[in-house]
Amino acid sequence: MSVLGVAASFLGQPWRWRSLAADARDGGMGEADLVTQLLLSRGCPPDALEAHRTPSIRGFMPDPSIFRDMDRAAARLADAVQAGERVAIFGDYDVDGATSAAVMIRVLRSLGLDPVAYIPDRLTEGYGPSGAALVRLATDGATLIATVDCGAQAFEALEAARDHGVDILVVDHHKCASALPHAHALVNPNRLDELADAAAHGHLAAVGMCFLLAAALVRELRTRGYFADRAEPKLIDLLDLVALGTVADVAQLRGLNRAFVAQGVKVMARRANPGLDALISASRLTRAPTATDLGFALGPRINAGGRVGRADLGVRLLTTDDPAEAQALASELDRYNEERRAIEAAVQEHADTLIDASARVVVVSGRGWHPGVIGIVAGRLKERLGRPVVVIALDDAGVGKGSGRSITGVDLGAAVLAAKEHGLLAAGGGHAMAAGLTVAEADIPAFAAFLDDRLAAAVDRAREDRALLLDAVLAPGGVTPDLVRSLEAGGPYGAGWPSPRVAAGPVRLVKVDIVGNGHVRAIATGDDGRGFKAVAFRAADTPLGQTLLACAPHRRLWLAGRAKIDDWGSRPAAELHLDDAAWAD
Repeated sequence: MSVLGVAASFLGQPWRWRSLAADARDGGMGEADLVTQLLLSRGCPPDALEAHRTPSIRGFMPDPSIFRDMDRAAARLADAVQAGERVAIFGDYDVDGATSAAVMIRVLRSLGLDPVAYIPDRLTEGYGPSGAALVRLATDGATLIATVDCGAQAFEALEAARDHGVDILVVDHHKCASALPHAHALVNPNRLDELADAAAHGHLAAVGMCFLLAAALVRELRTRGYFADRAEPKLIDLLDLVALGTVADVAQLRGLNRAFVAQGVKVMARRANPGLDALISASRLTRAPTATDLGFALGPRINAGGRVGRADLGVRLLTTDDPAEAQALASELDRYNEERRAIEAAVQEHADTLIDASARVVVVSGRGWHPGVIGIVAGRLKERLGRPVVVIALDDAGVGKGSGRSITGVDLGAAVLAAKEHGLLAAGGGHAMAAGLTVAEADIPAFAAFLDDRLAAAVDRAREDRALLLDAVLAPGGVTPDLVRSLEAGGPYGAGWPSPRVAAGPVRLVKVDIVGNGHVRAIATGDDGRGFKAVAFRAADTPLGQTLLACAPHRRLWLAGRAKIDDWGSRPAAELHLDDAAWAD
């Protein structure tokens, strides 16, 4: 049943309740409080409400030994610590890769080693470990290499490393094939041979798996008596890195990930990591970072180096203990982020002209597009089109590097892996919501057809179920800072645990204009004169923005979106970040 009678909004979708918290009322609890309703409507079991209200590491942390090869990996790392071996950490160039590498480097440093980091260049080396890179690390003296956030599909590279006599640990979370590459240990909750209790953690980012490996390593060294005359590392201090990588990788904020982020933002607020402290300042945040800030302010800056030129800047920033160096690195990443935005805008403008409106899965490609921004462009197109999108950058030799983003209910990573197994891709992999690939230009049409055929039914089901889900309906005067604080108590919010959406009204728009980069800003008031500010970001050219701009002052409407705090003024006020609107009469 539609909410407020809205069967077709300005964006052509019905409005429905996310949930009425019926489980709470039917269980004899009476009218559930707002936080309880928010938790239940996001899938929290009724008997786990208290654990989810204040998610803690103790409450959600599994025994690391449930994962295959975890104890073997921890034992090999412990051997390296005790023997003083030279260890290398090979990470991916995105935020999850950078934070994963930083967690491993910081914990090994605290145990007496001085590991070296290697982050491949996105443009010249591509994703994941190469045999040449691993052999070079071994030639330089590494006897143990850990690949983090990559390696699950690196068959040839790991074989080359084995032939060179170096041990490899793989710590990853990407989809695995039935066959696994040779490694001393391969820790990945998405191994097909993983048992159910470990596979239930398949939504963890690689940085979360690295934290679990760090815990297993400390436990292993404890049993060996390593801490008889030295302090154990405080792993809790690494949760700021774990939270950043988890949010930036758009990992589902369920279970342990909720605890990682809830506790990680508390650790980050202390600003004890010099690199994160400098990054927060470079992001011009004047308050303690929230989970949203991790995804929209800090994460893009860490990513910027890998996207447009300096892949190792993120790891260097997150592992330095020198405040001056941290400030210099953060400033450099901030400049790269501005450059990235300009490049991204140009690629998106071109990609917009190539979209096939009839395709269930949109695949676009262009020569000369910067491969460092195609993932962001794919994400923006996915949000606007409501369909999975793959964006492919072609080089002069006709080799395409692609990045894809999916919608809920459509497993793009599995489809890309299947396309690789069918011989349509030179390389590819990922997870349900995101994937990366390498494809020859001549094979792009066949690849696009393969995706469209394989995923058509899933996309149709997902789009048929499309509706704007609401958590509450408010009078115009109900959009207040107190409401925002109450809603935030059900967080942290992110992928798989969506932030609350409310509808407010009926209101009239007393002022509407375009500000900034195509944002539509409005002042809305109710019949009693109470009102609020509303903003529809990047909406000037959308049906929502155009309808708002043309709205007559006497027309009443409902506005739907996320209530947020606007703290730019002399005192905080609440505003609504719009997702949709509908006529009220």
